[in-house]
Amino acid sequence: MRHPFPMDLVLDAERAPGYGVREHLVEQLRAVILAGQARATEPLPSTRSLAAAVGVSRGTVVAAYEELAGEGYVTIVPGSGTFVAADLPAASSSPSPSTARGAAETFTRAQEPPRRTINLSPGSPAAPLHRNHEWKVAWREAARRELPDLPPPPAGEAEFRAAIADHLSAARGVQCAANDIVVTAGARDGLGLLVHALQGDRSTGIRIATESPGHHASRAVISRLGAIPVPIPVRDGGMDVDRLADASGPFAAALVTPSHQYPLGGRLPVPSRLALLKWAKCTGAVVVEDDYDSEFRHGAPSLPAIASLNDEGRVVLVGTLSKTVSPWLRCGYLLVRDDELRARVLETREVLGHPVSGIVQIALSEFLRTGGLRRHLVRVAREYAHRRGLVIEATADLAPRIRLDAIEGGLHATLSWENGGPDESVVEALAREGVEVAPLSACYYGPTEPERRGIVFGYGAPTDLELRTALDAIRDALAPQRN
Repeated sequence: MRHPFPMDLVLDAERAPGYGVREHLVEQLRAVILAGQARATEPLPSTRSLAAAVGVSRGTVVAAYEELAGEGYVTIVPGSGTFVAADLPAASSSPSPSTARGAAETFTRAQEPPRRTINLSPGSPAAPLHRNHEWKVAWREAARRELPDLPPPPAGEAEFRAAIADHLSAARGVQCAANDIVVTAGARDGLGLLVHALQGDRSTGIRIATESPGHHASRAVISRLGAIPVPIPVRDGGMDVDRLADASGPFAAALVTPSHQYPLGGRLPVPSRLALLKWAKCTGAVVVEDDYDSEFRHGAPSLPAIASLNDEGRVVLVGTLSKTVSPWLRCGYLLVRDDELRARVLETREVLGHPVSGIVQIALSEFLRTGGLRRHLVRVAREYAHRRGLVIEATADLAPRIRLDAIEGGLHATLSWENGGPDESVVEALAREGVEVAPLSACYYGPTEPERRGIVFGYGAPTDLELRTALDAIRDALAPQRN
């Protein structure tokens, strides 16, 4: 059965199996927008009239419009209504399809407006925080408080640290106290504090084992502060602990991304995690666990954090809210159980000053305390799962020459190949098309050549339309590697 709507919109009332009311409405609205029933800048029906026509609650329509706004299909103007996005590509003249997938196939890149840069920087999150009512309430609550005369304590606001400790217990199974937490201005700031604390008064650089391929920004922080990053190959989803144990020379720490290895994806198996802890205990080194995007798992269950397996203070957990809330807040944390190491970290923090605003810390603690962050993560996880599906669908026929990795969690994906051309040329070609990605080869370092070349790109921040356009460009740029 099909119902006419204001503006002559026609939506299919029959829901596909497994679709909820909101999901079905979103799919149908996507379809009619892409099919040209509603054109760029035109208003959509009011939430009240559409709800009455389709027989759902007004709240369901509001949620559907908000999801479409996050995907880039519509613009919500408070007090005026909801409008089809102004930069929406023109639809073809083909008949209206009954599903969003069919509608997506009705327009081509030739029909798109002039290109603008689409930033697919790995790990960038969606930014719907301005539409989050609970965040606005938390921010107002923080802003109403009387400002203290003194700056925030070196470790951070006590209530914020307590809220982080509770969050780690619930989300990552890590039992810790507020006193174990040090608030930072994100992962790099936290890593910098650790390097300072580990070096102490030493005149020569300490050695820190890092993954290869791994996060080049983390290596840059280590090097800039006078420490020496040492490449350890990645195997079976994480750092090769056997190669680490065989490496010559003392290590002060090993920096790992065990929950979602960057950039290849994969998870360090539990036996390897236990072996890493044994290595740390025998050598006196510290395991620095970068838990940068563990909140987002796409079908695969989370493994316990290494910090949850150890009670001897050998693990420091580096966390960030930049990828879960917003990078503009510049906020993260360290979990440091060892009293001596934490004292050195706090001494460094006191000397350098605290970079995180007290108001931001109070607002985030309120956001955590009321469950706002948990509900926010559930909402954005749906968006990420949807965009992940777009990536998988668009790249399915690139196999076997081009491999898709890192898609089981997080906000980025990797497309790589062996015995092909240099990835820098692919990155440059995409830049000319207005799509920014990162070369996989830059994640490798050390004396050996990269085992694979490819591109690393994020899919969390772009809208659906931007991502579809970027994926088309990526497929074209990778055509020479498929032959």
